[in-house]
Amino acid sequence: MKRVPRGKTKALAQKSPADLDNLLTEESNRASKDLDRMSSLEIARTINAQDAKVAPAVRRALPQIAQAIDWIVASLKQGGRLIYVGAGTSGRIAALDAVECPPTFNVDPSTVQFVMAGGPGALAAAAEANEDSKELGEREVAAEKPGKKDVVVGIAASGRTPYVIAALKYARRHGAKTVALTCNSDSPLEKVAHLAIVTEVGPEVLSGSTRMKAGTAQKMVLNMLSTGAMTRMGYVYGNLMVNLHLKNEKLLERAVGILQKAAGVNRDSARKALEAAGNSLPAALVMLQAGVSSEKAEAALRSCQGNIRQAVARAR
Repeated sequence: MKRVPRGKTKALAQKSPADLDNLLTEESNRASKDLDRMSSLEIARTINAQDAKVAPAVRRALPQIAQAIDWIVASLKQGGRLIYVGAGTSGRIAALDAVECPPTFNVDPSTVQFVMAGGPGALAAAAEANEDSKELGEREVAAEKPGKKDVVVGIAASGRTPYVIAALKYARRHGAKTVALTCNSDSPLEKVAHLAIVTEVGPEVLSGSTRMKAGTAQKMVLNMLSTGAMTRMGYVYGNLMVNLHLKNEKLLERAVGILQKAAGVNRDSARKALEAAGNSLPAALVMLQAGVSSEKAEAALRSCQGNIRQAVARAR
């Protein structure tokens, strides 16, 4: 018999089988009841058919997602932060979205952060025991000093992870706007947040494995939150990634192509503008669109808090 760590006994006792049975994400999926008897193609078809239910579940939560985007934009404009909190799969998905923001939108790494049960080490190795610790959740989010300018998003498919609930409670007590992202309605996490985004994707193909449909829904929502907020901040021009951080040759080439599309110029003109702007893609775009020097382009961007479309209008 596998021995239960002493510190876990009480937490496990509080989680009765009946509690899990009442969660939609823990139910058995009839469509996959004979999964172990299926061929590879049948397994793939079953998973694919279930995955098709994720987008409609996210669609039903679009009003709440839009509200969260508005809060994040208001926060960032005040110099605040977007802070994700999660455990297990939810934490890893949060980390992925957070670390992709600096290279995609050229924002400071502190702008979008993640707090994960087990710390960065849990990205590569499971640390499930940590998700039962309320004390750890509170302590680790407290280290980020969430406050009135920040938005904290707690992510848990079940909506009942003690680590995430405690972290969200702490953030709310200290003035942060709080958002719950779950796949079960009327959850404890939803009840402690200012706003709940609930994506009810239903039972998993592999019962209880919320890295599947639930994880996909979480990834879709976080994509919307970060991309929506950064777009509203003006770090996107049309649908182009014009705030790229140009750290390698591939990204430099991408920047040239973006300038060609956005400003309607040839390759040579795009390269020259980028060089004159010191490889600042936003400044180069303002230069080309407004017909101004790099100095005036940079000044316009500063006066508009980096909003590129507004900077183009001001420079003109």
